[in-house]
Amino acid sequence: MADTQLMQIPGHIDPLTIPRDITPREDGRVDLIGLPRPQIAALFETAGLDAKAAKLRAKQCFHWLYHRGVTDFDMMTDIAKTMRPWLTERFVIGRPEVVEAQISTDGTRKWLLRTADAHDFEMVFIPDETRGTLCVSSQVGCTLNCTFCHTGTMRLVRNLTPGEIVGQVMLARDALGEWPKGSMAGFGPEADEDDLDDEDLGDYSAKGRLLTNIVMMGMGEPLYNFDNVRDALRLVMDGDGLGLSRRRITLSTSGVVPMIERCGAEIGVNLAVSLHAVTKEVRDEIVPINRKYGIEELLEACAAYPRSSNSRRITFEYVMLKGKNDRDEDAYELIRLIKHYKLPAKVNLIPFNPWPGAIYECSDPERIRRFSTIIFDAGISAPVRTPRGRDIDAACGQLKTSAEKKSRAELERQAAAVWAEKQAALG
Repeated sequence: MADTQLMQIPGHIDPLTIPRDITPREDGRVDLIGLPRPQIAALFETAGLDAKAAKLRAKQCFHWLYHRGVTDFDMMTDIAKTMRPWLTERFVIGRPEVVEAQISTDGTRKWLLRTADAHDFEMVFIPDETRGTLCVSSQVGCTLNCTFCHTGTMRLVRNLTPGEIVGQVMLARDALGEWPKGSMAGFGPEADEDDLDDEDLGDYSAKGRLLTNIVMMGMGEPLYNFDNVRDALRLVMDGDGLGLSRRRITLSTSGVVPMIERCGAEIGVNLAVSLHAVTKEVRDEIVPINRKYGIEELLEACAAYPRSSNSRRITFEYVMLKGKNDRDEDAYELIRLIKHYKLPAKVNLIPFNPWPGAIYECSDPERIRRFSTIIFDAGISAPVRTPRGRDIDAACGQLKTSAEKKSRAELERQAAAVWAEKQAALG
């Protein structure tokens, strides 16, 4: 992939991308991850199959790629053995490269990933009692410059492609062992009987998964990479693909107002808004996009969001900053705004997660409880988010790749140490 660059500009200006085509692989093969069925069929037809055969092979491959999670065409057992080498010669099944994987003491997992053109980004998995949430990145870096967020101190390098976005979900399922079992041999019209084994008989199940929810809250502003995020999430929601309900997917925006209606109409997932302040002065400082799209304009767009309802409330994220946005008056103004715009809303109160060089402090626990109580008493849900993954810098607002500080030898030594520790634990 080309070393795509973006104009580095202030966060309150909409970023302008410089469009570039994906650089062809040196071996000439095309990566199928991130592509919908019609595009896969078109590629197969261009490669020499007739239209009917291309459509059939695309349907079969789509199932194996997105529903079964295979990474080798030889594993596609309902495709004739003579056809699999043809696919292998022309196409590839990709995943983001894993540079580093960390596990927090609370079970949170963070992966440092690398694109084909050597840019690093991160994703996080947060397990809970009743759900497991994957925090997915949409950009390498960020252009918004939110002053409380560590990612905001990075330069924006480029947008992630649909394949790099959906690839994060697939990589997480790889790591968690969450793909359906069984090879499905014998279930297709062209299946080879000699591929059938005992595992294939009745063990085709995807129940009991750990990964139940996805939040587009990693690196970047999803609505500044709208087309790629939309295309990736459509693959995630496809019933013949990853099959995750849109009700289990949340997209978080800092307030790109013109794209909010399109998000509801073309993606239709749950909406979260990084509000973080209730006055122009404070929000201009900590969320600079407010200088372009003010609070009132943002809340009007939220009120018109096509998918919002009492059963699907809009979530307002609110980071608690000591002496900045945590007064009783701020809580009452937040209530007034929500009720004025008649918003079906929930407020997530987020204790500030410190990082080196941060200019803010977290509000005191008692102040956070008081803020939450005021909002709850007004009939609006306002839970305090429990910080997760702080010890591996995986908490909200902490994502910032640090791979450039580590040599390849250092990373290899880390990986070797982790492997040795696991082997020792196994006895």
